[in-house]
Amino acid sequence: MRLARPLAAGTAAAALVLVVGACGSGTGGDDGEATIKIAYQKFGNFTQADELFKDVKAEYEDANPDVTIELVPIEASQNDYFTKLALMQRSPSTAPDLMYEDTFMIKSDVEAGYLLPLDDHLAGWDEWDQFVDTAKQAGLGDDGKTYGVPMGTDTRGLWFNKKVLAKAGLPEDWAPKTWDELLEAARAIKKADPDVIPLNVYSGKPMGEGSTMQGFEMLLYGTGGTLYDDASSKWVVGSQEFVDSLAFIETIYSEGLAPTPQQALDPNVGNTVSAEWLPADQLGVALDGSWMPGTWLEEGTAPWPEWTEVMGTAAMPTQDGQEPGAVSMSGGWTLSVGAGTEHPDEAFDVLTMALDKENSLRFAIDNSQIAVRTDVAEEPSYAEANPTVPFFSDLVEVTNFRPATSDYAQISNAIQVAMEAVMTGQASPEDAAAAYDQAVVDQVGEENTTEG
Repeated sequence: MRLARPLAAGTAAAALVLVVGACGSGTGGDDGEATIKIAYQKFGNFTQADELFKDVKAEYEDANPDVTIELVPIEASQNDYFTKLALMQRSPSTAPDLMYEDTFMIKSDVEAGYLLPLDDHLAGWDEWDQFVDTAKQAGLGDDGKTYGVPMGTDTRGLWFNKKVLAKAGLPEDWAPKTWDELLEAARAIKKADPDVIPLNVYSGKPMGEGSTMQGFEMLLYGTGGTLYDDASSKWVVGSQEFVDSLAFIETIYSEGLAPTPQQALDPNVGNTVSAEWLPADQLGVALDGSWMPGTWLEEGTAPWPEWTEVMGTAAMPTQDGQEPGAVSMSGGWTLSVGAGTEHPDEAFDVLTMALDKENSLRFAIDNSQIAVRTDVAEEPSYAEANPTVPFFSDLVEVTNFRPATSDYAQISNAIQVAMEAVMTGQASPEDAAAAYDQAVVDQVGEENTTEG
């Protein structure tokens, strides 16, 4: 255990207490004691944040007897987590002082007035320079201020079970170069063993942002298309690339190359993929994230010692093999301070303990994250813990990021609706894309759209 320490530097933000103290979420009496409430997701195989914050609570309270940390684990799937966190933030009595925040929610939550700018505090934190600049960008609001400190980032690619592929006559170094080659492999897996699910691509509303980012956007950005035109600051509608991406979803579900719609629309399907289907040789290929080994490590929720021999990785190819030849998406999570906290200095100090080198290294290893601190990335134990770190780190060269706009969450929901309509056979790719286009126009206004 580390020695007790004083509050982190950066108390220039104390003036903010005068502004927000009257309606803060943290509690404190006349005796000067403070309670810091931390809200975070704990769901299925994802228990790493819970374990981290439990240890931070014990260590911080031991070093700071006048501060109590109240943990609020939200046991909910991704979409439900966002909903419950938003409900907490709307009331001063329930709003957290610190929260586990998906980077794509930063700007909308800033717009809603839920988050505290951290720049004054960060200016006094000597470890802020250890965070890589690209990761810092994820915590920015539209005003250019920082509202979240990154906990890690990620990339996405193809995980494949070598035993399943071998049965289908596919090599251990399988690496599809086009969508057609990926589909050919899925068809070969189905032919070799009809009881095995050939390919999992998340789709539909229950998986929330997982469907949008790991599923649809991995396809769309592989066509050369985009959701948002940065040059004009407008959302793209009428896109053939959008239709093509939905057509891929239609193909794998209509041909039985994917889980059944009933399986795919289970909000727990992500846990099932990593903890059951892949270890049991029931799934051939999964389009998924760099964090998957976090479940399989000895400390994970479903330890699988053989995973390093059984599982292979390949980049997700572009549609026709066009440059750059592969595609990925990157996101990540931050720790943010609630705008209504009565104790911004204490909340930020807890944040710095949770994201210091020691805890950042621990979280990066346990949750199989791509490190966002240079000193963590350089630690030998970081690379030794997970042999897939180099592969997924290299995908940063071909990665893409979600549109950093406050209305992205509504656009993402419209994508999930379109995917679900196609995968269940309720709409053709063309009709689902047209419905999406109209939803975008209704959300942002026609003047904020452009034809693809």
